[in-house]
Amino acid sequence: MEDRPFGSRIHLVSGRGRSYRVRVHSDDVRSAAAACTGLLAGAAGRDWSVRAGADERSVAEVVAHVAETLHWYAADLAGGPTEVDALELRVHADRAPAALVATVRSAAFVLAATLDACDEHARGFHPDGAADPSGFAAMACDELLVHTDDAARGLGLAFEPDAHLAAHVVRRLFPWAPHDGRSWPTLRWANGRAPLGERPRLERWWWHCAPLDEWDGSAP
Repeated sequence: MEDRPFGSRIHLVSGRGRSYRVRVHSDDVRSAAAACTGLLAGAAGRDWSVRAGADERSVAEVVAHVAETLHWYAADLAGGPTEVDALELRVHADRAPAALVATVRSAAFVLAATLDACDEHARGFHPDGAADPSGFAAMACDELLVHTDDAARGLGLAFEPDAHLAAHVVRRLFPWAPHDGRSWPTLRWANGRAPLGERPRLERWWWHCAPLDEWDGSAP
């Protein structure tokens, strides 16, 4: 798919001099999960004990983290803005690669169903701010896409997701990010994975997962 500068693809809501009308949905989570599990399932016979790209964890540990995180997002959205701190979730990274892929697929299914069941104005706990369903969906897509890339690099594979999906995640979670270039390199830059043109790699970054109209204009 051609990946032109993506600013023209996203319609501009209010936000401190810049505004965006961006909403990430359950179907985007399903699409990101399909891209993730499709690549990983094909690499199940490789060594998952190797380091996952720029991440300090192994491929198996990163994939387990993704599955765990998606389950947490479902619980946090369903639980409301107060932290669900009595719950413990664990995905075992020492399981076979095929089992870890199946767990990611299961977690994405649960989260997508939770997103479908929630009112669009619902809020759930997250350390970066009380996220709405669109925020949780975007964070899930970010986890799936960026960590799949980490795993792919560790496994010696190439990964590049759908440009439209990457653009929506950038605009929803990183409203301060530049929007005059290709969406996938911009998403990797926003996650501190690589420099972007003359912009250095970010040492510190965060998500804006609360509704976009609550963004105060600050940036990393």
